[in-house]
Amino acid sequence: MFYKNLLRIALPIALQSLMLAMVAAADALMLGRVTQEQMTAVSLATQVQFVQNMFIFSSTTAGAILGAQYWGKGDKKTLQNIFNLMLVSSEIICIIFFLMCEFIPGKLMHIFASDPQLIAIGTSYLRIAGWSYLLVGISQSYLSIMKVTENIKEGALISSSVVIMNILLNAVFIFGLLGAPRMEARGAALATTISRVIELVFCIVISFKPSYIRPALSRLFAIPLSLTGDFMKQYLPLLGGSLCWGIGFTSYTAIMGHLGVDAAAANSIAAVVRDLICCMCNGVGSAAGIIVGNELGAGKLDVGKAYGIKLKNISYVIGFISTALVLLVTPIVVKGVILTDAARNYLVGMMIIMSIYMIGRAVNTVTINGVLDGGGDTLFDMYSLIVTMWCIAIPLALAGAFVFHWSPLLVYACTCLDEVGKIPWVMHRFRKYKWVKDLTR
Repeated sequence: MFYKNLLRIALPIALQSLMLAMVAAADALMLGRVTQEQMTAVSLATQVQFVQNMFIFSSTTAGAILGAQYWGKGDKKTLQNIFNLMLVSSEIICIIFFLMCEFIPGKLMHIFASDPQLIAIGTSYLRIAGWSYLLVGISQSYLSIMKVTENIKEGALISSSVVIMNILLNAVFIFGLLGAPRMEARGAALATTISRVIELVFCIVISFKPSYIRPALSRLFAIPLSLTGDFMKQYLPLLGGSLCWGIGFTSYTAIMGHLGVDAAAANSIAAVVRDLICCMCNGVGSAAGIIVGNELGAGKLDVGKAYGIKLKNISYVIGFISTALVLLVTPIVVKGVILTDAARNYLVGMMIIMSIYMIGRAVNTVTINGVLDGGGDTLFDMYSLIVTMWCIAIPLALAGAFVFHWSPLLVYACTCLDEVGKIPWVMHRFRKYKWVKDLTR
C-alpha cells in the first residue's frame, strides 16, 4: 500500500518537475543553436526568476505542509484559509520582482555577468519575461493545493500541457517560424509569458469542479490569527532556508559567470542536465511530505515515522541511480550543443563532478524537503545551509575564483561541496525524530 501510494503521488509530481525542467532545456538547446552568447545570457537572466521562485516555494511549501495535515484530518474550511495565505504572500513577491525586471533589468544582469553583450541580451529578455513573473505565484498556489488534495494528476496534466506549448512557442519565436519574427532570446521570454497566462487560466477553470478546493476570496484578509501564526511558523524558516539555498545557488552561477563565457556556457548546460535528472528526487521528496504529513495530521504518528524511515532509505537508491544517469548522458549532452573546445572540456569535467553531487542532492531533497518538512521540522534546513553553503562552499568558490585563480573545474567542485558534505548531519537530525508531530489544531 505504501509503495503504491508513493508511486501514485510521486510519478505525476516528477513528471510535472520534468516538464518544467524541459523548458530550460529547450531554451538552452534552441538558443545554443543560435549563438553561445544567447544561450548563456538567458541562462544567467533566468536566475532572477530562480530567486523569486525561492519566495514562492516557501509560501506554497508552508501551505502544503499544513494543507497535507489538515487534508488528512478532513478540515476543508481551513484548507481554503491556507490557500488564501499562499496567494497573498506569493503575489506580494511577484509584484516586487515584476517591477525590478521592468525598471532595473540592467542592474539585475550586472549581478550575474560582466560581459556587455551578455548583459544586453539578458536585459531584453527580462523586460518581456518580467510580465510572466506577475502570474506564477497565483498558478503555483493552485497547483500546490491540487497536490495535497489528491488532484495530483490534474495538476501534472496542466503543467505538462503548458510546458509542451511553451516549447513549441519557443521554437516559433526564437527562430521566427510560421511567419513570426525571429526574436531569439526575446522570443524565449515571450513564449514563457504566453504560457504562464494559459497555465493560470487552466488552473482557475479546473478549480470550479465540485471536488476542488478554491480560495475563499470573501475572507481573503480575514483569516484566523492562530492559523496565520501557524503558517508563519512554517513559512519563515522555509523562506530563510530557501533564500540561503537560492541566493547561494545564484551566487554559484554568478561566480561561474565571471570566469568567462566558456565556463559560464558549460555551467549553463550542466545546470540544465542537473535539473532534468533531479526531477526524480523532487517527485519523491514532494510525495514524502504529503504522505508523512497526511499520517501525522490524522494522528497516526507511528505510521508517519515508519514511512519517513522508508523514504529516507529510498533516497539513497535514487541518489545512486541519478549518478549513473549523469554519467550515461554525458557523451550525448556534450555532442548536442554548439560549444567552443574549451567550453566542451569544461562541460565534461563538470558532469563528472556533478555525478557525485547527485547523491547528496537526492538524499537531502527527500529527507529534508520531504520527511522533515512533512512534520514541520523546517528550521534545520536553514541552519544546515548557513554552515555548509555559506560558511564553506561559497567562501571556497569565491577565494578560488578571485583570489587564487583556480581553474573553473576546481571552482565548480567547490560549489558542489554543500550537498555532499551535509549528509552525516542530515542523518543525525533525522534520527532525533523531532519531525514526528501533529501540526493541526
